[in-house]
Amino acid sequence: MKKYRSAFRAAFPHTLPVMAGYLFLGLAFGVLLANKGYGWGWGLLCSLVVYAGSMQFVLVSLLVTAFDPFYAFLLTLMVNARHLFYGVSMLREFEGAGLKKPYLIFGLTDETFSLLCSEKPPDGVDKHRFQLAVTLLDQLYWLAGTLAGGLAGAFLPFPTTGIDFVMTALFTVIVIDQWKATQNHIPALAGLGVSVLSLLLFGVSNFLPPAMLGICAVLLFARPLCEKCEKKGDKPV
Repeated sequence: MKKYRSAFRAAFPHTLPVMAGYLFLGLAFGVLLANKGYGWGWGLLCSLVVYAGSMQFVLVSLLVTAFDPFYAFLLTLMVNARHLFYGVSMLREFEGAGLKKPYLIFGLTDETFSLLCSEKPPDGVDKHRFQLAVTLLDQLYWLAGTLAGGLAGAFLPFPTTGIDFVMTALFTVIVIDQWKATQNHIPALAGLGVSVLSLLLFGVSNFLPPAMLGICAVLLFARPLCEKCEKKGDKPV
């Protein structure tokens, strides 16, 4: 137990930026769900067993419309397709995690993935315990925000117009931070270029799957150049 306390103490300072974002995002989700007639318990349960970030905001609209299993599956695949790609990159990181591994996979959100890639445990702290602490703390922040939003939405009237835009705003901030943190802007520019091209070719409703595949293809071909730039410390753009 002492080793886990050390892991949580080491992880907590790194998760503070995520806490600030997740408390607000969870609050927005809780308010939005409450305004659709679902009590705070449903929001808390959703954030506990679904925990899918932007997909939870989409889920609200699915709950209040006629259920179409195929459409729900396809929409979920498109919204969360990125998890397939960065999840694969964590397979080696999670090797040897034992019983922690299923939860580490379940709790791998965009922000948690970013922390696990950029932050390393201090000396004396087990890597997998540190990863577990980061992942669990991030979900607890989301749960706390959801609970607060569900309770507030049940007792106070809130206008919900535009509230689902908070995930877009968060992703924008993450992109800006990652742009500033690295000199190699090839992946970011590749993602932007391929996404815009896919949007023009396939339209708003269908551009995400081809964009993801196109980005992967471009990055595979550009990988030697990216690695060369990172080794030399050059700024390609």
